[in-house]
Amino acid sequence: MSRHTVTLIPGDGIGPEVSAAAVRVLSATGVELDWQTEVAGASAVGEHGTALPPRLLESVRRNKVALKGPTETPVGTGHRSVNVALRKALDLYANLRPLRTLPGVNTRYEHVNVVVVRENTEDLYSGLEHVVVPGVVESLKIITERASTRIALFAFEYALTHGRKRVTAVHKANIMKLSDGLFLDCCRNVANEYSQIEYDEIIIDNACMQLVLDPSRFDTLLLENLYGDIVSDLCAGFVGGLGLAPGANVGDEEAVFEAVHGSAPDIAGKNLANPVALILSSAMMLEHLGEKKAAKRVRAAVNAVLREGKTLTRDLGGQAGTTEIAEAIAARV
Repeated sequence: MSRHTVTLIPGDGIGPEVSAAAVRVLSATGVELDWQTEVAGASAVGEHGTALPPRLLESVRRNKVALKGPTETPVGTGHRSVNVALRKALDLYANLRPLRTLPGVNTRYEHVNVVVVRENTEDLYSGLEHVVVPGVVESLKIITERASTRIALFAFEYALTHGRKRVTAVHKANIMKLSDGLFLDCCRNVANEYSQIEYDEIIIDNACMQLVLDPSRFDTLLLENLYGDIVSDLCAGFVGGLGLAPGANVGDEEAVFEAVHGSAPDIAGKNLANPVALILSSAMMLEHLGEKKAAKRVRAAVNAVLREGKTLTRDLGGQAGTTEIAEAIAARV
């Protein structure tokens, strides 16, 4: 068994609590992990004068892998989103969110097994906006052949290596003929190289309706940045919410694994947060590190605890705290 050094970014609000829960479960796997803890977000501003300290970036570049708790992003003011800045600084161009129905979780949907692959570096999230004249703001949507091609390659390679059957490109090329048209051209070119994977396309508004009607009809979704952000949260709702949705941001060199929910400052420090999303994200990290058996054990342990239903946090209908559900999952591992 190899030894791995991983950058740990506890984050803000409930971040330190769910991060500690994930570390506890990972310790039960027996995989040797050396943690290098670095701060980011609001907790880093006071200490380092910036939400994304250079030493954190150096740590992730050195270790190649990070586990990250949620960070706080002020609305309409204050520092820029740490998530966006981190993805840009490390060129983590692929946002990966596999969403699957979990046992014992009461939702109106069954048999959900969809993977959302979202381009992570451009589109409207490039942040290129300015005031044209008072009362008029222009925001630029950037779509490039390079970024569209590599996210399509990522989606098809993921589908190929994970036994997925179909990739669906989601777009609005009927209206944005040049930008989304370029995205589709790149997707089609890549699809031609993967004849063993079925490929189709769907307009974003129709995709949202079809997803809500029956998410089980979709396999792997390939989207630009903004559409992907919205649709991945929509899909999280099918499996019980963001508290159960794992995520990863992957580049050619580095990968950051994180839960996709917010920092929930209203319940921070109260041992109420659901750590399952970050625990499932840590299972994705184990798989990325080549520890596939350990990853499988973590997922099986999460499923067992959810199925049993005796140790659930309040958002799942139980009364257990963050540490209690973490210990229950660790015991199953």
